[in-house]
Amino acid sequence: MLEVLASKEGRGTELVTLYVPPGRQISEVMNMLRQEYGTASNIKSDTTRKNVQDAITRVMSRLKLFKEVPETGLAIFCGAIPQDGPGSERLETYVVIPPEPVGIYLYRCDSRFHIEPLMELLREKEAYGILVLDASSATYAVLRGRRMNIIRKITSDVPSKHRAGGMSAQRFKRVREAKLVDFFKRIGKHAKEAFLGIPDLKGIIIAGPGPTKYDFLKGDYLHYELREKVVGTLDTAYTEEQGVEEVVDKAPEIISRVRYVEEKRLVQEFLYHVSHDTELAVYGGEDVRRNLEMGNVKLLLISEGVDVVRVYVKCSSCGYTEEKTMSRRDAKVYEQKLPSTPCPSCGATTLRVDRVENLIEDLAELGERMGARVEIISVETEEGEMLLKSFGGIAAILRFKPS
Repeated sequence: MLEVLASKEGRGTELVTLYVPPGRQISEVMNMLRQEYGTASNIKSDTTRKNVQDAITRVMSRLKLFKEVPETGLAIFCGAIPQDGPGSERLETYVVIPPEPVGIYLYRCDSRFHIEPLMELLREKEAYGILVLDASSATYAVLRGRRMNIIRKITSDVPSKHRAGGMSAQRFKRVREAKLVDFFKRIGKHAKEAFLGIPDLKGIIIAGPGPTKYDFLKGDYLHYELREKVVGTLDTAYTEEQGVEEVVDKAPEIISRVRYVEEKRLVQEFLYHVSHDTELAVYGGEDVRRNLEMGNVKLLLISEGVDVVRVYVKCSSCGYTEEKTMSRRDAKVYEQKLPSTPCPSCGATTLRVDRVENLIEDLAELGERMGARVEIISVETEEGEMLLKSFGGIAAILRFKPS
């Protein structure tokens, strides 16, 4: 839906964006919109004034459907969108109840819809632990989306590699190794305290200059649950805060690699059921939807490359309705040809598009309602490309064989 909203462009400043945070009174928002309606009467252009006021009126009518603002807030987008050149504008309205609270109160008239607050909700939410270490210090940080938070720093009393005066080389080496082992144990203890309690910890990146990080990983110093979450190591020129910042700059590559591995595994699981004819794999929009509605889907795989919509058509003369599934581009061409197409029921050329729904969004919502695990698969892996090209980009693994 956000991709659709981002693609919409109006003529001048005719597109209305409204964000209402949870807890705000509907009556208060309605009063504000009435004031904006009055202010819009001062717009000199007759067309722009009409389009803005029509949009505000439509937003108010949608607001009336809510007795109170939902727990996560509310976003309404409305405006006259040109369909095919000047004079072809059509009033389009989109109502979004965010999946997470949006604490912004915003009314804006512009040539585009302002979707930035909703886009922020899509940013990576999983946490990644960062441990930067060398023989003298260790720094712990958590990366969540674009936000990095340093949570702890510790230092050691491990002597440098230069031998202290009066001490034999062998004795100095033993003393240094013993102190380094003690420091590694402290690093592991603090790592357990820093990272083990994070419920959405996706992985841990170990970094630092030199080979010390590898020596740490070779030993049994890290809690077994954390060891399983180590997703990569990085060489840095610095330690402490500067070293963490280096990791943050390089982390997207590791994080993407982790996600790619997971995506490959998910698609390969689906392909296993296809190749072994277990009857637990289905693909194609209709078959997947049918199994979703029965609650029989364990894993729903949707390719991010799929751009399919469901077009609902209605005849204004006899009430005839039909549904068609097609690409978004084909849907625009279809809608332009529809007014000259006779109705299959009454023959009148009064067929109109009643509404257009994003098929992928519809399937994903249905999957979540029915308790399926929903995964969006990129096209940047061989498996992801196969899912899109060979299976239409929509596939599922079932809970049990269909009867």
